[in-house]
Amino acid sequence: MSSVDERCINTIRFLAVDAVEKARSGHPGMPLGAAPMAYVLWDRFLRHNPANPNWFDRDRFVLSAGHGSALIYALLHLFGYDLPMKELREFRQWQSKTAGHPEHGLTPGIEVTTGPLGQGFAMGVGMAIAEAFLTGVFNPPPGEDAVPMIDHYTYAIVSDGDLMEGVASEAASLAGHLKLGKLIYLYDDNHISIDGRTELAFTEDVALRFDAYGWHVQSVGDGNDIDAIETAIQRAQDEKEKPSLICVRTHIGYGSPKQDSASAHGEPLGTEATMATKDKLNWPNDKAFYVPEDVRDHFGQALARGQEAEDAWEERFAMYRERHPEKAGHLEKAIRGRLPEDWDAEIPVFDTGGGEIATRKASGMVLNAVAKRLPTLIGGSADLSGSNQTFLKDLPQFSAKDRTGRNLHFGVREHAMGAILNGMARHGGVVPYGGTFLVFSDYMRPAIRIAALMQAPSIFVFTHDSVGLGEDGPTHQPIEHLASLRAVPGLTLIRPADANETAAAWRVAIQHPGPVALALTRQGLPVLDPERHPIALGVAKGAYILSEAPTGVPDVVLLASGSEVSLVVMAQQELGQKGVGARVVSMPCWELFDQQTDSYRQDVLPPNLPKLVVEAGSPQGWREYIGDKGGIVGIDRFGASAPGKMVLKKLGFHVDRIVAEALTLVGQ
Repeated sequence: MSSVDERCINTIRFLAVDAVEKARSGHPGMPLGAAPMAYVLWDRFLRHNPANPNWFDRDRFVLSAGHGSALIYALLHLFGYDLPMKELREFRQWQSKTAGHPEHGLTPGIEVTTGPLGQGFAMGVGMAIAEAFLTGVFNPPPGEDAVPMIDHYTYAIVSDGDLMEGVASEAASLAGHLKLGKLIYLYDDNHISIDGRTELAFTEDVALRFDAYGWHVQSVGDGNDIDAIETAIQRAQDEKEKPSLICVRTHIGYGSPKQDSASAHGEPLGTEATMATKDKLNWPNDKAFYVPEDVRDHFGQALARGQEAEDAWEERFAMYRERHPEKAGHLEKAIRGRLPEDWDAEIPVFDTGGGEIATRKASGMVLNAVAKRLPTLIGGSADLSGSNQTFLKDLPQFSAKDRTGRNLHFGVREHAMGAILNGMARHGGVVPYGGTFLVFSDYMRPAIRIAALMQAPSIFVFTHDSVGLGEDGPTHQPIEHLASLRAVPGLTLIRPADANETAAAWRVAIQHPGPVALALTRQGLPVLDPERHPIALGVAKGAYILSEAPTGVPDVVLLASGSEVSLVVMAQQELGQKGVGARVVSMPCWELFDQQTDSYRQDVLPPNLPKLVVEAGSPQGWREYIGDKGGIVGIDRFGASAPGKMVLKKLGFHVDRIVAEALTLVGQ
């Protein structure tokens, strides 16, 4: 190791240590041990442009071990990203760009939000899938005029904790199956977790495990041997048919009195230990946030390298545009996150005379119509494509043999599916979706939360959305799931009432800048007439007057979502025969409705009118829209195994009960 390399590595180490020390909060041990591997990767391999963090063909880097955030902040600062030293000094402080765990959208150069262990690992797999798909779709076949426009790697630093989490196992298995050869992970194998040595709970042979997954596995015995690390990364790049895991034996808290101890993991070193560590590693102990001039100069070269790489890519793009104008047009739109002008031209309008249609079936029809005109729409299901209706007909499967395929088979891996969708969405260039039953959203909750936190435009397709699914019984019948998903800040949940509302919901989902969850029925539902009802506009606003009281002056508002809307439409007719004027409001999406003006919301839900909510799920949260005097027909118990119509009727979802509840509200 040259003296410059050593000084660069120690600069990274002590910027991280000083940031943690000043904040009196953080994780100094991981940066002390992992700095050499991070330095080699960023200095000798990572193709990126610090002046333009969003250059599309950059390599992606994920710090899955997000607790070591001080490490990536030091790297970003030194390599010339817009992260000045004052931000490192404000580590973990209010409104700083250096949060406790890396946050996409807050800090330039952070690709995805990490911290919950395993999420970054799985999102990196999603990024690699997106890169491979775009390569297959847009890169010309090998030949004299081939101009490869998409050609980059996804790297990550992962920890023991990442590898213990089940989501990493799910994602690793799929990555090996798909032979994602441009996915390279460095494993910070330091043998320490918060509770103590990892042998307390983690004694498996990681190398053999990943070999069984179909990964290319290497080991570096000394985490300070930067030449060995460099050689291992080169070998990983040479392996085209397998993702790579490089197990690097490091020492948490390297050089400190706390080396190889759990106390180095999640607490500052302390003043005395910090000075001792600097003495041990020949670093000035009278300086904090110190960057030697030669180190600053060395890291500064990354700006020129990055700009040269981006300029060369722009030149290739100009050539590509000349030779492949149609593909170039699609790729440019994909890179910018713009949709083709006619992307929704073939979305069907459903006829009221065609009988009942389950919204999951309507969703599948809409999805296939959109796929014809949106070449970057890609997704699938967690082994439920037939039930979820997520399969794109007449299109190939994405596989190790066919990178152009648009049907992704995630297997029974809901958690990994959610995180992989997030990685694909944050990679950019694709419109990703994934499906499962609504009840199994529980398996993907951490990924859904991360999607909302970083506003990844992932589309979650949840079918079998109520007890109306029937015979599978309470293990598969969601009760609390609508309420719990609505509680996630930044997630848009849409529960359409029929086939035409489903079409409108997909229009919203594909254009929405953040994550969207669709809740769809297994059972057939009557089709609402789009010529009589303002469905398209109404869904986009979250709630709308579907049917006004026959008298024109409503006495009560019947408010429902999803499959229960058709019930309240029938109840409206019954109430009319009893002299009660009922307005029917369809409310497929709380979040969109909350974004409307006060006047619109009050026009739809007048404060002075009594309101009755009907929804086959937990009533939690509805009081905000109906007040204390309103009524709720909901479910506060688990379901039952029986035909769906019978379950709904036994639990009170029938016209007679709705009419009786409405009459009570109006005093009759």
